[in-house]
Amino acid sequence: MHRLLTALRRGFKNKVGWKRLGVAASLVIIVFAVMTLVRTLKGVDGGVILVALTEKSPMQIALAALCVVGAFCTLTFYDYFALRTLGVTHVPYRIAALSSFTSYSIGHNIGATVFTGGAIRFRIYSDYGLSAIDVAKICFLSGLTFWLGNIFVLGIGMTIHPEAAGMMDLLPGPINRLIGIGCVAGIVAYLVWIAQGDGRRQLGQNGWKVILPSGRLTVLQILIGVVDLGFCALAMYLLMPATPYIDFLSLAVVFILATLLGFASHAPGSLGVFDAAMLVALPQFGKEQLLATLLVFRVLYFVIPFTLAISIMGTRELWLSVVRPWQMRRRCNGGGQAARAAVVRSVNPGQRRR
Repeated sequence: MHRLLTALRRGFKNKVGWKRLGVAASLVIIVFAVMTLVRTLKGVDGGVILVALTEKSPMQIALAALCVVGAFCTLTFYDYFALRTLGVTHVPYRIAALSSFTSYSIGHNIGATVFTGGAIRFRIYSDYGLSAIDVAKICFLSGLTFWLGNIFVLGIGMTIHPEAAGMMDLLPGPINRLIGIGCVAGIVAYLVWIAQGDGRRQLGQNGWKVILPSGRLTVLQILIGVVDLGFCALAMYLLMPATPYIDFLSLAVVFILATLLGFASHAPGSLGVFDAAMLVALPQFGKEQLLATLLVFRVLYFVIPFTLAISIMGTRELWLSVVRPWQMRRRCNGGGQAARAAVVRSVNPGQRRR
């Protein structure tokens, strides 16, 4: 059995290789992403979007769009923070930003983010010598940043406004407040545990071992998640109808719960799950107005970044697979011709004068 596994591994390495597999996986993901985008756009009612745009002021949409841009800018630090935590310093920020943006935008819109996002990360980071295990660690630390930020904000929000989650989890206010306090207490306990020393901050064994950030860096990690989430919730808040009034923290609680439900469902773009959760949790708003808000938010936060991400990855694959090899062959051919010309001139130095 061991010999068979060794032979299969050697054959895979010689005939296929992780790099070629990464290219194939990336192309499959991009094609599937385009198909998903087309299918998603077919299900969108252009008339409803037009009505939503006419009901929302241009200033509302512009400010919400800026918040979405701020969210994705903050998202780029997920991978950058993970890389520096792992001691990987040769990968520049622009590559970390590319990986964060494309893996999240494409992975979340396609679904099964762990696999699709991980494949995109591996395709990008393998060019910088990172292994599949390194990418798995990056995914783990990036996910940890996301969850720490969400749990912290959710805990604060449910402690102050426990009734905000009542329509979604159907629990009384005191129970929701206890859950909120538990979330905050869990974050504090995690920080205390992290501060105990390097020995407490190690997870896994051998090649899978991950050393978690120190206490101070964990606070920064939580802050990254909070800022990202804050921008997203603020974008939704700016698009909400003016009446009836809802405070930002209450909306943030509903937004986080709907987002987490969408992630748990693994539905492409959390389609249907996120929207239904928002509609159920906010019955005080008219369904038509709230649906219009959700449609505008989905275009700003899902459709446009998704389109940009697959365009960027498609252009990158075209460059790496076609343009760059062609340029390298051209340079090699040009270098060979120059070398042959130099040999001719050295053999017949009078040729140049003639």
